[in-house]
Amino acid sequence: MNTEKDAPRSIWHGWGIIIIGAFLAAGVMYGCSASSESAGNQNQTQQTSGSQKISLEGDIAYPDTRKVDTVDVYHGTKVADPYRWLEDLDSEATEQWIDKQNKITYPYLEKLPARDSINNRLTRLWDYPKYGVPFRENDLYFYRHNDGLQNQSVLYVTGNPEQTGRVLLDPNKLSEDGTAALASYSVSDDGEKLAYGISRSGSDWRTFYVRDVETGTDMADTLNWIKFSGVSWGPEDEGFYYSRYPEPKEGEKYESQNKNMKVYYHKLGTDQQEDRLVYERPDQPDWGLYSYLSDDDKYLLFHITEGTDPSNRFYYKNLQKEDAEVVKLLNDFDASYSYITNEDSLFYFKTNRNAPRSKVIAINIHRPDSAHWQTVIPEKEEVLESVSVVNHQLVANYLVDAHSNVRIYAMDGAHVTDVELPTLGTVSGFSGEKEDSVAYYSFTSFTYPSTVFKYDFSKGESSVYRQPEVDFNPDDYVVKQEFYRSKDGTRVPMFIIHKKGLKRDGTNPTWLYGYGGFNISLTPSFQLTRLVWMERGGVYAVANIRGGGEYGKKWHQAGTKEDKQNVFDDFIAAGEYLIEEDYTSSDHLAISGGSNGGLLVGACMTQRPDLYSVAMPAVGVLDMLRYHKFTIGWAWASDYGTSDDSTAFEYLYDYSPLHNVEQGTSYPATLITTADHDDRVVPSHSFKFAATLQEKHEGEAPVLIRVETKAGHGAGKPTSKRIQEATDRLSFAGYHTGLTR
Repeated sequence: MNTEKDAPRSIWHGWGIIIIGAFLAAGVMYGCSASSESAGNQNQTQQTSGSQKISLEGDIAYPDTRKVDTVDVYHGTKVADPYRWLEDLDSEATEQWIDKQNKITYPYLEKLPARDSINNRLTRLWDYPKYGVPFRENDLYFYRHNDGLQNQSVLYVTGNPEQTGRVLLDPNKLSEDGTAALASYSVSDDGEKLAYGISRSGSDWRTFYVRDVETGTDMADTLNWIKFSGVSWGPEDEGFYYSRYPEPKEGEKYESQNKNMKVYYHKLGTDQQEDRLVYERPDQPDWGLYSYLSDDDKYLLFHITEGTDPSNRFYYKNLQKEDAEVVKLLNDFDASYSYITNEDSLFYFKTNRNAPRSKVIAINIHRPDSAHWQTVIPEKEEVLESVSVVNHQLVANYLVDAHSNVRIYAMDGAHVTDVELPTLGTVSGFSGEKEDSVAYYSFTSFTYPSTVFKYDFSKGESSVYRQPEVDFNPDDYVVKQEFYRSKDGTRVPMFIIHKKGLKRDGTNPTWLYGYGGFNISLTPSFQLTRLVWMERGGVYAVANIRGGGEYGKKWHQAGTKEDKQNVFDDFIAAGEYLIEEDYTSSDHLAISGGSNGGLLVGACMTQRPDLYSVAMPAVGVLDMLRYHKFTIGWAWASDYGTSDDSTAFEYLYDYSPLHNVEQGTSYPATLITTADHDDRVVPSHSFKFAATLQEKHEGEAPVLIRVETKAGHGAGKPTSKRIQEATDRLSFAGYHTGLTR
């Protein structure tokens, strides 16, 4: 399976805030193992109330952050921006400010009780083999594997999926500190060439290279200035299609806006300057242009986005005809259309056109008028997340109250069977070619480590292909899905996980996570540091708030633009529910979220500072009046709107975390995290928010910012940095919620 051929089903996420789509959406808890070692001691965890916390020695003396007289006028309203100078990421003054902040933050974190034991336990538990879902090209199988503590997973190749393969690409050898990551890769249809993109220090920018699969040596090909794009091999495997941006100006690599994407064809063995321009739209600089081949290699397909709006355009070009024109098959930008496969001129799409929860349709490109479209799988009560084709059958992955349900259909839409899953959880993958009779997929849940299964279509059965050996007992934990009412009466689901025997007396340290944006769904997953939190007596909760995709288009739209406040109301109501049901209290409640989830945390902690004891916004969008002026930020307007519009300015100004920090307010203990190479949500958001909080906050709780170096938005972060960051978060949240060891 060419890994890039699956890109259209989630391509717009590259323009969005994830991640990692959804690296950060999955939460700040990483890893997936827990051990019974020292379990007896873990069961004797001490919990203290806020008034009984052990005091760290000395008061925090925050840096004296310089203020400037910068004032912007938005539609007649004057808005001060005294820390505007922190937007200059490369200035000496900003670098000195970062250094001063880190010299306060890191020593504070290192003194936290239980930090060493948490770090040791995380490191021990992280050290177990992890496998990715294999895929086939020609007669070879490719998969990723990490032996435990490797900073980056290694790409392997084998002729027999039942045998261990040989190393094809080891990213750990590309940098001494593990900050070079394999961000994207695609194998040619003949299985002979590997095109792969390397991201360095967490940047979204990728440099692509080409490796000979048999010899493991690289060719001379080197391609730069690629972001949010993979590659798709041409019909004869002599080259590939890809998208790239213009080279940014000197010194603006990590800050300048990303616009005017173009599609190119690169012929192997040639210089990038010789690449053939395939398609561009200079009249539409905001369009994202992504290309890939149809399953039969007869058509070059164009998936065209505009910002992070799930709606898209779909064009194609017949490669069988010389000098064929690009045909605008779906050009109304009225819905999302994800290509699934085609049978000659009959193209199958997943779409939410007139179907908010999505359906499968077929369009004959020779009779493209919507009156001739065929409904193959009608819309159902559940949300259709994705569709793949294996064994000449449609494999449909549905979401039922935010967990997976997989159903198999014939190409005419007739239901064949359902795939039996181990428990309530999340399915991903189902990789395979159209003619394959076997597919591989991954399954995970809150107490079910990520396991790779092999599905035999002839038998209609799944069998375990790769299962991690994790030394913990899932029966020791309780997984519940509860529903609560938001401020406007909307019914919202929430997963709650904790050890059995928990006393609901309002004193349990509780970690509440949310995202709420860009149609991204939070589904069950197994994460190692979540277990460390729970085995020490903590409760972990995931709120499936509006703005996500858990219930389809309407659920997403109900948390966008002028309705964005619904997202914050949902999350606030989740915290109130946990308190009302005696899981916890305000003295023991921590909230976290990353990226768009960082905005969520920032908005909720400024609107309800009394509700939480800890707030941890990670790589957050915190300046809602200027977010669209940096890198790919402009593309998020489909969810947010921008301050350029007078109506949008009003609601953005009302909830923008940076602009709603009030003088003299006591805010929760706050740990802001960001990275110096985050070129998706630029770190100036976090810098300005931290400076403002430190200026106006009155109270004993600390307000700290942790700035990671040689790191970005989250994806590709090496294991060593992930363990250290997870240790700091667990230690900080544990100490300030009363979970101490």
